[in-house]
Parts: sequence; structure tokens; C-alpha cells
Amino acid sequence: MVQAYQAAVDDFDRELARLMGVNETDLRCLEILLATEEIAPRELSTRLGLTTGSVTAMLDRLEKLGYLTRTPHPTDRRKTLVRITPDAAQRAYGLMAPFLEDAGQQVNDRYSAEQLELVADFLAFTEEIQQDHIRRLRELPSPRPGRTGGKQVPGPRGATGSRA
Repeated sequence: MVQAYQAAVDDFDRELARLMGVNETDLRCLEILLATEEIAPRELSTRLGLTTGSVTAMLDRLEKLGYLTRTPHPTDRRKTLVRITPDAAQRAYGLMAPFLEDAGQQVNDRYSAEQLELVADFLAFTEEIQQDHIRRLRELPSPRPGRTGGKQVPGPRGATGSRA
């Protein structure tokens, strides 16, 4: 049941990303920006589990699309703050609003306030568990990438003999 719900969320996000013209990581960045007035790139790096270099490349892409702005930190000249643009926020909310309104209405019509409190508690509790395991996974080393480069022999691997 939870896996089916997560798959539906993933599918919805994939469609949002397609319609916004971004990849799914870029969309996650935009979701974070929608939920916060401004954020430092380093905080984005932490929240997304990306290197600072990857975040910089992502921010460059999103800025080029007109989806965010970067401004100097008001008290620390070495830092930058990132904000979603009003146009990007309007576009994202325009795509999400029908779902949010419909889901809100249907959920409120179906469940009592007491039931919704229980669901909200369940979601908050399981989100905490998920975050604990995200931190655990992020502490594990990545597998070494496979060897690239070098001359490859054309044809199927393990082929012997001469080629005609």
C-alpha cells in the first residue's frame, strides 16, 4: 500500500518535471524553494544529498530557465541565497493546484478530523523514520564506478577468432 502510494507520488513528480522542463532532482530543488523563502546552496546540497558542485550546476540550469535567482547574503559576502522566481512559483502551483484542491476536498469529505489527525501523525512519524534511514544510507560509501576508457574490442565479449 505504501509502495503504491510512493509510486503514484513518483509518477506525479515525473510528470511535473516533464511539464516544467526539468529533471526530477531539479524539480525536488524547486519544491524545496517553494516551501522556503530563501535557502543557501550549501543547505540545498545537504537536503538533496548532492555535492556542492552538482548543486552549482543545477542552480545554473534553473537560473538559465528563469526559475530561480541568486542574491548575495545580506550579512556574509561569501554566501549566496537562492529564491524561486514568482513566475516559476506561479507555473508550479498552476500545475499542482488542481491536484491539491481535489485531493484536499476528497480527503476532507471522506475522513473525520480525528481520522485525519491519526493519518497526519502516521505520516510525520514515518517521515522521521525515513529521514533516519536516508542519513544512514548517505553515510555508506558509494560503490566504485566501473572502469571506463581504454580500447574496447568491437563485437560481442568473449568472441574469439578472426572477423570476416
